[in-house]
Amino acid sequence: MSAADWYAHKSLGDGLFWIQERFYQSDNRANIWLLRGSHQDVVIDTGLGLRSLPDYIDAKGLLGKHPARKNPLLAIATHAHFDHSGGLHQFQQVGVHSAEVDALANGDNFETVTWLSDREITMAPSPGWRARHYKVKAVQPTHILQEGDVINLGNRQLMVLHMPGHSRGSICLHDRDNKLLFSGDVVYDGSMIDWLPFSRVSDYISSCERLVGLVDSEQVDQVLPGHYNTFGAKRLHRIASTYISRADTCPAKFSTFAWRTLAGMALRASNPRSAC
Repeated sequence: MSAADWYAHKSLGDGLFWIQERFYQSDNRANIWLLRGSHQDVVIDTGLGLRSLPDYIDAKGLLGKHPARKNPLLAIATHAHFDHSGGLHQFQQVGVHSAEVDALANGDNFETVTWLSDREITMAPSPGWRARHYKVKAVQPTHILQEGDVINLGNRQLMVLHMPGHSRGSICLHDRDNKLLFSGDVVYDGSMIDWLPFSRVSDYISSCERLVGLVDSEQVDQVLPGHYNTFGAKRLHRIASTYISRADTCPAKFSTFAWRTLAGMALRASNPRSAC
């Protein structure tokens, strides 16, 4: 299957594109965001990497008429989990938070929580492809990101906000001038996951408090999340506030402990080398 068949995209205007993997039918299917700038273009999350995302972007002309005049396309992972980082190895420039550099450089499929089944791939990307053979390929990040870093696209800037909880290196990218928040899995309009290896509820609560603060200070109008649909500031405030109020209760703590135990066992079984 060609890259042109595997992916599909929608233009949201102002140089912003929403890309998805058509034949990955799962709640784990991540949103891929392409944002064009006057000097630098950036891809935010890269999906599974089963087909060439750069080839698709080039074939569809998504970088405009003169992409060679800009710096090479920069791919940033909002965190290292497989559904977001699987395609990073396809890019010359790769950015990730410092806390998850080693996981990507070592191809640690335990920390990337690689968990894919044949039923989630509705059309095989190549003859004989099987999910059990899928692994996130090791990649050496060229851009090691920290809280407060600014990614300069020329006509717009993205500020790195370190928001751990879902994973230890989770980030949001904040376009303050346009009040856009690329949130990865820090927040989306669905059940927030805090029970994976390297998840931490106390960190997640702090991150959600920051999200509430962004809304209260009117710094966010629209959220472009790692999964599902976009949403606005009021919904962001409600999701983050609800998590804060529920996460520290006894039932929530027990549920998190149980799910973390089960997830760790399953991931160690499926990624034995990475778990050592």
